Amino acid sequence: MNDKKTIAIIEDDDSIRQMYEYKLISAGYNVLTASDGSAGYKLIIKNKPDLVLLDLKLPKMSGDEVLEKLRNTDVGERIKVIIITNMSKDEMPHSLRLLNVERSIVKAQHTPNQVLDIIDEVLA
Repeated sequence: MNDKKTIAIIEDDDSIRQMYEYKLISAGYNVLTASDGSAGYKLIIKNKPDLVLLDLKLPKMSGDEVLEKLRNTDVGERIKVIIITNMSKDEMPHSLRLLNVERSIVKAQHTPNQVLDIIDEVLA
């Protein structure tokens, strides 16, 4: 189905990160995780995942900072990114619109199955 694509989950909430990790592994993806922006950025640069699920409110480096740094690298400009947040579109930093994000998902409005469907669609 997805020939073992790799997804990085950068999320500081342990239960949410573990829920998505379990869901994606069950669906046949390789999964890498980090619980803060700085570790997440290093993880992405080192492992070059096919897609990043990126929270915006992270310790050490915010999600939008991670994305901005990522888009300024050869590796990072090609990686697909889905923002997962509980911010409304109006609350999100305006800079995100310029940073080539595949989708923005409001966590509270999407089940893990819906998020998986969106990931499958983005990677198809």
